[in-house]
Amino acid sequence: MPRIAVALPGLALAALLAFPALAGDFSVTDGKADSEVSEVSRIYLDGKLVATFRLDDQRRERTVHIPTQEGQSQHTYTLCGEITVRTEEGKVETHEISSDGTLRNPDGHHFFALGSSGFTDFFLIDPTAPDSATHSPGRSDVCAAPIS
Repeated sequence: MPRIAVALPGLALAALLAFPALAGDFSVTDGKADSEVSEVSRIYLDGKLVATFRLDDQRRERTVHIPTQEGQSQHTYTLCGEITVRTEEGKVETHEISSDGTLRNPDGHHFFALGSSGFTDFFLIDPTAPDSATHSPGRSDVCAAPIS
């Protein structure tokens, strides 16, 4: 038994060193607009995939909580995906969406994923703290074309 008791603290220390300490988290809500048929979008934080949203008439909205690393107050984000919309003429169109941005001190914030410019621009915003997120209009170079 003493060997197990000695080994466990060593395993716990190794686990702590292998995984960075988490500082907190923030949330992101994405919702399907009435003109949308469906949406599949992904959020990358600091280059790592952290969430995927799949929205349609059965699941019109989803909120995810995203952990952040301790000691890091600024994060890059990328939104990638496809939104299928029905036009006023009744045609169905699929738009690739992508953008890059920066989150400043995001812990505790609640961001919304919003689209503008006819579903061609996609970004995160916290309406109670608009300066906590900025984005670069235009396409992200990070997003790869989907493979199905």
